[in-house]
Amino acid sequence: MSNSLFRQSFLIDSLYSDGALLSSEYTTDDGVLLKLHGPGILEVIPPHIDEQTQHIVVSCAIHGKDAGPVELVNRIVSDIDSGFQPVREHCLFIIAHLEALKHHTRFFDENLERLFDDKPREPSQELVIADNLKVLLKSFWKDTPSDQRWHFDLHSTLNPSLYHSFAISPKVRHPVRPKELIHFAELAHLDAMVLANAPSSSFSWYTADCYSARSLAIELGQSSRLGQSPLEGFNAFDITLRDLCAREINEHLPRKIKFYRVSRTIVRLNEDFDFIFADDVKNFTAFMHGEVFGNDGDKPLMAKNEGEAILFPDKHVPIGEPALLMVCPVTVRYEQNQLVYD
Repeated sequence: MSNSLFRQSFLIDSLYSDGALLSSEYTTDDGVLLKLHGPGILEVIPPHIDEQTQHIVVSCAIHGKDAGPVELVNRIVSDIDSGFQPVREHCLFIIAHLEALKHHTRFFDENLERLFDDKPREPSQELVIADNLKVLLKSFWKDTPSDQRWHFDLHSTLNPSLYHSFAISPKVRHPVRPKELIHFAELAHLDAMVLANAPSSSFSWYTADCYSARSLAIELGQSSRLGQSPLEGFNAFDITLRDLCAREINEHLPRKIKFYRVSRTIVRLNEDFDFIFADDVKNFTAFMHGEVFGNDGDKPLMAKNEGEAILFPDKHVPIGEPALLMVCPVTVRYEQNQLVYD
């Protein structure tokens, strides 16, 4: 009798399965059920589910260059499979874009991270993935309390960053910034958190908007290839996520986070579009009020606030797509258990 769900690992089996999986289910000696729904989709069901059970989604590889988060998720799943990592919450682990990951490219036809709205789109393999993930989440969170739904969408940045790790909290109509979520981020020793100011089409926005989930897009280091990802700098995040899945008390201390708000999104409008700064400029690089950092046609791009900083700059996006976010430091507080700012 097999003592593992996988031939090699969750990651390797998913990448090279060709649809032929060794088994679809496996129960550990502790009664934890691992249920493989297909390549890259693993549900983990604890022995007991009650009214306190949390329903946690951990996704990665929305982009194919996000190897570090993928390897972190694979390591956690391997420890669950072996029985080393206890699980007392209902979990779903997703490696989203396996083909892009295999070819070390962000995407093939379209940016998957921009396909989680309801706009009509041309067929693409990324659109198929987005639609399948929507169906999957509908089933996973069916009849679960909204305040017990969590989603951590793990990424890594193309550009280096002033912060080794940071999160983006989506802006939605529901109260999805509770103190418990911020405490998780502090325990995970995330360096910064960006508070979005408008709806988007990202995966974390979708889960927050449609399911009122406690959702964060979390950036862990810089993009890398499989097997070349330094994970040591994310030990606190790894431990905190494991503790959440195991319903265990954290033994380490939280760390304060630097908060930013999105002040505006710069959308490319012209063919003549460029930045003055280098292509490898660091995320969160700040500018003085009025300082010019690029142009869109005849219009100069400049900082409109003192200390306004750049995030995710990409001058090669198609016309009509966001080319970067501008963010500003912000002071936060809690009202009715929700994080807010003035």
